[in-house]
Amino acid sequence: MKCLRTLFTIALLTFCFSLTAQEQNADSKNDETLVGQFKELERKSGNYRANGIRYEVVRLVDLNRIKGNIFDSINNARATIKDLSATIEGNNAKIEELNTKLSETTNNLTTVTSEKDSMSFFGAMVSKGTYKLILWSIILGLLLFLLFFIYRFRNSNFLTHQAKTALADVEKEFEDHRRRALEREQKISRQLQDELNKSKK
Repeated sequence: MKCLRTLFTIALLTFCFSLTAQEQNADSKNDETLVGQFKELERKSGNYRANGIRYEVVRLVDLNRIKGNIFDSINNARATIKDLSATIEGNNAKIEELNTKLSETTNNLTTVTSEKDSMSFFGAMVSKGTYKLILWSIILGLLLFLLFFIYRFRNSNFLTHQAKTALADVEKEFEDHRRRALEREQKISRQLQDELNKSKK
């Protein structure tokens, strides 16, 4: 009975160890990374002692396979680096082109804003504030000129009216003077005629 227990325990332990080994083999076979492959190589390698020195024995086929995988990984990494460098250069060129376009757009926007904030005045571009100042100065100048013209016109009109009134007064006085002179002349002529008539008698 004791022997049967021992055999059962050994069989159970063997089964457990084989399951654990199979799981490790499955894990190591599933791990295709370089680290996993090196772990698998370490697991498969053997060792021995000779002359007091410990040696590790590795199968050359496994070592060459790992070496080939390492070179493939390096070549893939180089190709990826080359592709990424080309992508970075392309992106840098595109960024440079976009920066140039942005600079042109900014310059165009500045020009449009400047043109929007300025107006053409006799062929010269002046700001809106200066244009308004010039325009209001011209309007104010014309208004002052109009007021001056109205003042001069009214003044001239007043002087003309005074001159006409004075002329009418002078003409009236002249007419009165002429009429009186004519009357005096007629009176003198009558007197002269009377005297002549008297002297004839």
